Amino acid sequence: MADRALTGVVLVGGASTRFGSPKALAELDGETFVERASRVLAAACDEVLVVGKAGELPFEVVDDESSVRAPIAGVVAGLRAAAADVAVFLPVDCPRVTPEIVRALGDACRDAAVPQTGPLPGAWAKSALPVLERRLTHGPLALYRAYDELDVVELELDPALLADVDTPHDLEHL
Repeated sequence: MADRALTGVVLVGGASTRFGSPKALAELDGETFVERASRVLAAACDEVLVVGKAGELPFEVVDDESSVRAPIAGVVAGLRAAAADVAVFLPVDCPRVTPEIVRALGDACRDAAVPQTGPLPGAWAKSALPVLERRLTHGPLALYRAYDELDVVELELDPALLADVDTPHDLEHL
C-alpha cells in the first residue's frame, strides 16, 4: 500500500429498478456484490465504508441521509464519514474493478480522480466537499458537472474492468 491513507466506500444507494432486485445482494462467483466490493476496497484502503439508504438492505450502512437517488448523495456522505482525506468510491455494480484500479485512483487524486468513462468508480477528496454539498442541495446532481470547479485527474483505465451491471442480462454476460 502506498503512503497515502485511503478510505474505500461501497455505494449501495441505487434503486436497482432495471435490475429488479437489490444489486448489492446479487452474486458473482459465490460472493455478493457488496462482499466483493468490500474485499476489493479492503485490499487497497485503510478503511472501508458502505454508504446507502438506511433500512433498505439486510446489513448496516452509513446512511446518506438524503432523499436524492443519485451517486452524489453517497459521495457526500462517504466523504463526511471518511477517516482519510481521500476516499475511493466503488459502485456496488462494478464487480470487475481491481485493488490496483482503486489504488491508482486514490494515488492520483487531487480534488478528484476519475477514469475516462466517467466519475465512478472514482476518488474524491474532502477538498471537493463544499462544491459537492452545494450541488447536492442546489443541483445539478451529476458528478461530472462539478469537474469545472475542481482539480480533476482523468486516468485511462481498462474499460472491461470498469463495466457495470445494470440488468440481469449484464450479469449473465460478465
